[in-house]
Amino acid sequence: MRSESRLELDGAWHQISPRYVVSQIVQNLIFVAFVLAVAAVLALVLHQTWAWIPAGVIVLITLITLAILPRQAKAIGYMLRADDIVFRKGILWQRIIAVPYGRMQLVDISQGPLDRGFGVAQLKMVTAAATTGVQIPGLTQSAAEALRDTLIEVAETRRTGL
Repeated sequence: MRSESRLELDGAWHQISPRYVVSQIVQNLIFVAFVLAVAAVLALVLHQTWAWIPAGVIVLITLITLAILPRQAKAIGYMLRADDIVFRKGILWQRIIAVPYGRMQLVDISQGPLDRGFGVAQLKMVTAAATTGVQIPGLTQSAAEALRDTLIEVAETRRTGL
């Protein structure tokens, strides 16, 4: 069932939902708790005190990642233009990808259990060329559905021969 909302091909940048950051923080904190629990079992029950070293490294890397996560999320965006969708991401190493509407073969929305709880989804566009597939994380469910419907509608009118 398609939603009635259609996005305009106006060339304006659209950002992802701030709920994406919260969802990622919760998922990473669950991961940190799991790593610490495994290390605690190894160290306290099995007397393998070396387990704290890799656990500490993993926790440190995860916490550094969490510290830059809000800035990374602000760098993610997409723009609908007349002939293509442009996706950008990255802080230091920026990546900008333009995907022509006529080359899209599949538009997919996916959600994990925690993402569903926070109301965010990931939209994936697949093209004939494997390197031009784009994944836009952190969209609200309604924004993902509206973008999917717009992309499908525009792609059907701009289909090119493959």
